[in-house]
Amino acid sequence: MKTIRDVFPKAELAALPKVMFEGRIVCIQTEAEANKAIDYLMTYPRVGVDTETRPSFVSGQVHKVALVQISTADTCFLFRLNYIGFPESLKRFLEDETVEKIGLSLKDDFGALRRRSDFVPGNFIELQDYVHQFGIKDQSLQKIYANLFGQKISKSQRLSNWEADVLSDGQKVYAAIDAWACLKIYNLLEELQGSGDYHLECTTIENIEVVPHE
Repeated sequence: MKTIRDVFPKAELAALPKVMFEGRIVCIQTEAEANKAIDYLMTYPRVGVDTETRPSFVSGQVHKVALVQISTADTCFLFRLNYIGFPESLKRFLEDETVEKIGLSLKDDFGALRRRSDFVPGNFIELQDYVHQFGIKDQSLQKIYANLFGQKISKSQRLSNWEADVLSDGQKVYAAIDAWACLKIYNLLEELQGSGDYHLECTTIENIEVVPHE
């Protein structure tokens, strides 16, 4: 019987082992590579999706999406949009209705991607909405993953330069994990929904975290 907590305590995250991604990571830097990757991804019924944007430390400055990550269970493709723009094949895939695309905070991703090219999202599933039916109240990928798998997703690369000429190994792994984790979470919850083999542990009033106003 799998135990799911409605709220995962932030204080417990630090003690968890870090998530490791042991699959393939493929950087896409040409349109030809993008076309080949999309042909491969179209053979899968479901993938995880995420984006990364270079952070801005100047008020009013907003950068365009630099990276789109699309992951199967064992391979993640990193589409470097700052090199290739928004290829027609990628747009076609994001609009496709046959492949399920699992992501988190998708509204933000859609808004950012439309700054590069308008598109109509097809068959996307928002994890923040999906987890509610299991009683999970957390909205962050880090807490949802910790709740279900007992591991911590590192956020150390979040504010790195996603438009760098060459992405570091740390950046590649961080980007891949975010998309792959969305898929992994959804697959597990689908399995639990089918079997009913889970129990929701609700937070007691004594365990509720109180966050002071700043």
